[in-house]
Amino acid sequence: MPTIKLSWEHGDFGFVATDENGHSIKMDSSPESGGENFGVRPMQTLLMGLAGCSAIDVISILKKQRQDVVDYKMTVSGEREKGKEPSLWQSINVEFHLYGDIDPDKASRAVDLSVNKYCSVAATLMGAGAAIKTQTFIHPAK
Repeated sequence: MPTIKLSWEHGDFGFVATDENGHSIKMDSSPESGGENFGVRPMQTLLMGLAGCSAIDVISILKKQRQDVVDYKMTVSGEREKGKEPSLWQSINVEFHLYGDIDPDKASRAVDLSVNKYCSVAATLMGAGAAIKTQTFIHPAK
């Protein structure tokens, strides 16, 4: 069973979360809320998780389709609910930037399969009411 351990490391709200394999991330609250920019905001880690989860899916699908992906980048941004506590992700925009000799239809299909079928993080966010919009861009190899 995955287990996360968290320790207080810095200032009032600076924490380090570590998984059972020793991988860790630093988290903190915003300076407006008393934090000191020691690490990522906890809600931002959800967007990072979405990016990582979907990236693994998309690359896996495209490799199986023998697409020549030589580089891959993503940009994930989101808006949270205003005036609510807790303030959940309301809308999330995800840009997929794929580099190489890649069929655009296969890339778009891989993105759709990831976000709407395979990515557990996307399913979790959408289950909480977030709308996820995607854009797929194919670029020539660098």
